[in-house]
Amino acid sequence: MTPVETRRQLPGDPLDTQSRYLEAAAHGVLVGCLYAPNGNPQPGPKFTYKLAWMHRLLAHAQALYETGHPVALVGDYNVVPTDFDIYNTRSWLNNALLQPEPRVLYQELLGQGWTDAIKATHPDEPVYTFWDYLRQAWERNAGMRLDHILLSASLVPTLRETGVDAWVRGLPEASDHAPAWANIEINPPSCN
Repeated sequence: MTPVETRRQLPGDPLDTQSRYLEAAAHGVLVGCLYAPNGNPQPGPKFTYKLAWMHRLLAHAQALYETGHPVALVGDYNVVPTDFDIYNTRSWLNNALLQPEPRVLYQELLGQGWTDAIKATHPDEPVYTFWDYLRQAWERNAGMRLDHILLSASLVPTLRETGVDAWVRGLPEASDHAPAWANIEINPPSCN
């Protein structure tokens, strides 16, 4: 089945020309793929834009959630949800990724009813999706979780497993992010 694009921009600001949101439907699931603003340096205009963008995401996510349809919001949220999701906060305390405001907005997303799929399947172990290029972060496993997969209530029962292909980060000239994934079973086999 060929995915059908349904949206190419996060609603709420027609003057925003940054490509940060793409939405498509495939196999009965609507997938919103996002690349949230980093927000550094903060404070400043980039951090202000990050917060405004996240407020727009909250409004759109609420509208999507209320449809009751199977929806997944996936991508680089550029938010470390909690201190558990980072190897050590010490070097990052002034970074926009760990500021209280984006963390609160991420928690508000979850408060709408979305399930953080990675956290749901790995509640007691740190799972990282990002390792900085500096200070041998990859080699020391000094990572953080910036990439998230949020599932609407109707998708949660179909969730089978999640993971991060961390090995990709170790390849030559690799991105500082590794692919996060979720396995959902849309049409489970019948038990006849």
